Amino acid sequence: MVSRTATVASAVGLHARPAAIFAQAVDDTGFDVTLTYGDEEADAASVIEVMALGVGHGDEVVLSCEDDAASDSLDALVELLGRDLDA
Repeated sequence: MVSRTATVASAVGLHARPAAIFAQAVDDTGFDVTLTYGDEEADAASVIEVMALGVGHGDEVVLSCEDDAASDSLDALVELLGRDLDA
């Protein structure tokens, strides 16, 4: 299993547009990625599940995947979350 911690830079957190952009990027990796916020987990490729976590600006989340080959993809997703996706 590989995991990465990311800080959400979008001013509105992972809501609506940023959640959709992020979920599409996860889907494009072809890996099953889990997004963890506090004690809650979500399928990172699901816009609805990502939005339901209620992640806000500046919050830390953990991205994880059972497939060790996902390391580079998780790095790219961390970079994506580090940008304001609603700008």
